[in-house]
Amino acid sequence: MRRLFFALSLGAALLTAGAVMAAERSVRLAVDNMYCASCPYIVKHSLAKVAGVGAVSVSFAKKTATVTYDDQQTTLAALIAATTQAGYPSHVIQ
Repeated sequence: MRRLFFALSLGAALLTAGAVMAAERSVRLAVDNMYCASCPYIVKHSLAKVAGVGAVSVSFAKKTATVTYDDQQTTLAALIAATTQAGYPSHVIQ
């Protein structure tokens, strides 16, 4: 009986390991080409369309975007590609 319980516990742990290892991350991007009041709206919506993005905040004054995302569903490269394809190249602020 103990072996069965142990096997079931181990199986459940392995199945949920991916979810446990997933992490919510935040990144700040410097965004180029934001010159008008509608630019932050476009940047925000281009980032929000990326799978795994939870929250986006764009500052027109600072020319930055802060993105909270699930690192199991998307990458920094995908976030940068999203802004670049919308006409606003970006890069990570270290």
